[in-house]
Amino acid sequence: MTRAALFDVDGTLVDTNHLHVTAWWEAFRQAGHRVRMPAIHRSIGMGSTDLIEHLLGTDRDRDQDADITAAHTTLYGTYFERLPALDRAGDLLRALAGEGWRVVLATSASGAELAALRKAIDADDVIAATASSDDVSSGKPHPEPVEHAMELAEATAANTVFVGDSVWDMRAARRAGVTPVALLSGGIPRADLEEAGAAEVHSDPAALLAALPGSAFARVTDGR
Repeated sequence: MTRAALFDVDGTLVDTNHLHVTAWWEAFRQAGHRVRMPAIHRSIGMGSTDLIEHLLGTDRDRDQDADITAAHTTLYGTYFERLPALDRAGDLLRALAGEGWRVVLATSASGAELAALRKAIDADDVIAATASSDDVSSGKPHPEPVEHAMELAEATAANTVFVGDSVWDMRAARRAGVTPVALLSGGIPRADLEEAGAAEVHSDPAALLAALPGSAFARVTDGR
């Protein structure tokens, strides 16, 4: 029986959400839009196109989308050499792999950004695969990223746990039929994560690592 431990990356394993907020805020400002940072923060976890539509609406000038996305990519790229992993993120992945879980990353990042994130986590030896934005046609909260990651792990939904930090992660996991576990390390309130479907909530990777014996991972292992 293959058991899959799927992980979002930004805000879940690497402390980058507020860097994304700043980069998106400046990208919108350069395009002539005033978007409040709390609204951007709550949109982090969506793919770029969905994030822009969520914040600017369907009646926006879509011709700006590519320039806004490119500006965000350029601005965020200035942080690539100093992205900070969250406490014990790599240890969490190694602990799960040591217990027989197949670890797969499911993220909207790709290319150089994904490489920088993996370097920060420093656990490539136990990451079996990565489902990036290049591999799917729809981002979270659509279930496709989670479903693709599950396929890469060769696991069923009943034997899969997805860990993320946003409401979009939780909704995508629920729609894919897997067990959603939430972390507060991305800055989203516990109540919002629970309302979006989180089966349980932990402070950060270190807290989840400490709680593994009694967590959703243990319940899936035991068939509960």
